[in-house]
Amino acid sequence: MENNFKMVAKTLFGFEELLEKELIQLGAQRIKVGVRSVTFEGDKGFMYKANLGLRTAIKILKPITSFRVKNEQDLYDKIYKIKWEDFMRSSGTLAVSSTVNSELFNHSQYISLKTKDAIVDRFRNQTGERPNVDLRFPDLKINIHIDRDFCNVSLDTSGESLHKRGYKTATNIAPINEVLAAGLIMLSGWDGQSDFMDPMCGSGTMMIEAAMIACNIPPNLMRKEFAFERWQDWDVELFEKIEESLLKKTRDFHHRIFGFDKSPSAVTKAKENAVNAHLDEFITVKHEDFFKTQKGGDKHLHMVFNPPYGERLDIDMENFYKNIGDTLKQNYSDTTAWFITSNLEALKHVGLRPSRKIKLFNAKLESRLAKYEIYAGSKKGKYMNQEK
Repeated sequence: MENNFKMVAKTLFGFEELLEKELIQLGAQRIKVGVRSVTFEGDKGFMYKANLGLRTAIKILKPITSFRVKNEQDLYDKIYKIKWEDFMRSSGTLAVSSTVNSELFNHSQYISLKTKDAIVDRFRNQTGERPNVDLRFPDLKINIHIDRDFCNVSLDTSGESLHKRGYKTATNIAPINEVLAAGLIMLSGWDGQSDFMDPMCGSGTMMIEAAMIACNIPPNLMRKEFAFERWQDWDVELFEKIEESLLKKTRDFHHRIFGFDKSPSAVTKAKENAVNAHLDEFITVKHEDFFKTQKGGDKHLHMVFNPPYGERLDIDMENFYKNIGDTLKQNYSDTTAWFITSNLEALKHVGLRPSRKIKLFNAKLESRLAKYEIYAGSKKGKYMNQEK
């Protein structure tokens, strides 16, 4: 275990315990849950595995040092002392991103600039050559996090956010983030043992994430690149072994995943994205208005969706949410329905009592993931039948 090192997986608010569970299942060591993050330990192979296999992680950081910092010059001096030549060549490229929560510093872009200057000056003074900045595809992506007077310096192992899975070339007007979609489905408890439906499917993200969960397909197999592929110690053979071991754990799926959207362009995009994800054999998309549909068959149905929330789409909220409740109640018996909304007032118009409400954020909007159990027959009748 001497090759193990500490890593930090960043996530969305409310997904910390899901991410902890995922890390346990992957085999991480020394896991510790934080706010919007989970720290853990593993080796280089596990770093590859975490990036490939975690559904609810946005980014995996590899901390390299931390220190107290008094002012900008102190930050520059301490960044300058780090042996950056261990991580990149003087002819390479870099990018720095910073998050700052401190009264000493009030501008994250300035912190990024000061960090970049210190690294570039070290290389120039030692070799006469300096690395360049490349914000899109750098050889080394550096993350600075300052909390009050404490600075964490990490390498970003992922590069672009891990929600960019690689399957989505077409999106609709208000696409849901892939990590958020996966987390909602996991919070809903769906395990691939029933039919799954998204009645307002947009560009198909929820259905694709559901199919990957059902078949245990690693979510980031289709990514074009991870940041660690440009590192000096990149081990392509090890990466391929990890990829292969994850693929061996995929499983069969014997139910249906389907979705509706009343926009023809959304239906086209959802179908395209399902093909891109190589999951179109599991996914059916139809051009339908959910409010005019009803459940086919008598099997239990699991539903997770992201209805329009009025920020980007102009709809009559009261009527819209009343229609959701009416359609579920009248046409979808024996269904577990979950949906996320940032319009907390609108939930009152559904006309059904949610059995659970979970606080989350959709982008920066405080939201609730609400659960509705629609029973076959009345709830009272269900319990009376059980007592006989």
